[in-house]
Amino acid sequence: MKPAAQRLSRIRCARALTPEGWCEHCVIQVDASGRITAVVKDDSLSVDLSLTGTVIPGLPNLHSHAHQRAIAGLTEHKLAGYDDFWGWRELMYRANARLGPDELQAVARYLYSQMLQSGYTAVAEFHYLHHDPAGNRYADPAELSARLLEAASEAGIAITLLPVLYCRGGFNGQAVQGVQQRFFCLPEHYLELVQACALHCADDPNRAFGFAAHSLRAVAPEVLTRTLQDAGDLASGVPVHIHVAEQRKEVLECQALNGRTPIAWLHEACPVDENWCLVHATHADPNELRAIVKSDATVGLCPTTEANLGDGIFPTEQFMIDGGHFGIGSDSQICTAPTEELKLLEYTQRLTLQRRTVLVKDDEGSVGRSLVEFALAGGSRAMGKATCGLVAGARADFLELDNSQVDLAALSPDQVLDSWIFAGQGIAVHNVIVGGRHVVVDGVHSLLEVAARPFQQVVATLNEA
Repeated sequence: MKPAAQRLSRIRCARALTPEGWCEHCVIQVDASGRITAVVKDDSLSVDLSLTGTVIPGLPNLHSHAHQRAIAGLTEHKLAGYDDFWGWRELMYRANARLGPDELQAVARYLYSQMLQSGYTAVAEFHYLHHDPAGNRYADPAELSARLLEAASEAGIAITLLPVLYCRGGFNGQAVQGVQQRFFCLPEHYLELVQACALHCADDPNRAFGFAAHSLRAVAPEVLTRTLQDAGDLASGVPVHIHVAEQRKEVLECQALNGRTPIAWLHEACPVDENWCLVHATHADPNELRAIVKSDATVGLCPTTEANLGDGIFPTEQFMIDGGHFGIGSDSQICTAPTEELKLLEYTQRLTLQRRTVLVKDDEGSVGRSLVEFALAGGSRAMGKATCGLVAGARADFLELDNSQVDLAALSPDQVLDSWIFAGQGIAVHNVIVGGRHVVVDGVHSLLEVAARPFQQVVATLNEA
């Protein structure tokens, strides 16, 4: 089920967002590995594709749990005792217990095609389903990881696979229970898993890998530090992701048992640096915000999931003022559109602060453009990409918005971004290029319809009484 995506070497853009600003009538040149070699203004060059709309870099999705797409929308019926994050987690666990390799691949294939059609061009897959439903290791310990990589290849999205270390059931060090056996890994088995994932990613420019710890509930910080040390060169310069301070209950429990909050404990006990992504960090206090900025880590924000689960609101404006890096992710997959994440990120700040146009880098400017640039830079850092955007050396990942649509006609480029994010009903992504391959054509991903049927079968099975 591989996509028949055309490889492009030269793409002409009527207007494109580069690090220097908007560039009109430029040509993006791409090499055989899918990287940009140059962005030039030359009307004489022959091209493979001409884009007449507004072209922007593709947006990275820095936090995804692919398997949760199968239950998106199925946990909104209130049940006694299931009105918070922890209740939702039990419902999610029930669904997890019924997913095998074929089912996971079917869900991920459909999800990744949706992401591409919405404007994401890369995904960081925070993957913790390692074993069979009984907690037994597969003959290939990386069986489920390989299925996610294959699904990404089928859809045509770039993927950074983050196998997750999960070796205890809580801050007290209790054993994992029930379906958590699917997640459990001894550190030595986890390193074997990461090594296998690295081999699956080798020689494929659309694949990369990194390390992840589920949370400090699931991994003691000294165990995480030792595991990264034991990984040696394998851990050099690659991303390290962790859930932290997502729920108030988690923060209070950590503080009661360990005398410090999760973010403070993490910085005290682990080598947090620019390679790290702290996912959620919802309940960071001012001192912790400054600690994150000082460590140069990225914060991964997932506004639609954080709202859906009642997590809380990260103090993004203050973090931005302090000089912090942040990006966006789809997390539980209740939304697969980056525009909705960006809009809700801005709107929660407006509601909290009772002001407008909050997340703008300078004293004035387009909120939409600022959000896109933050998401691009932060998401790329979280995936270990030193160079990003429409510039030589970066991956050729970009998308086109169709200026011929009524809502975008006669608008400036910045206004197009503002309208796409904040007034985007019916404004669709028109074309998407990933690594130089044309994966969404005229608003349609060719795999989506084919992938829908197997996905529907998985959902029907999970939804059986």
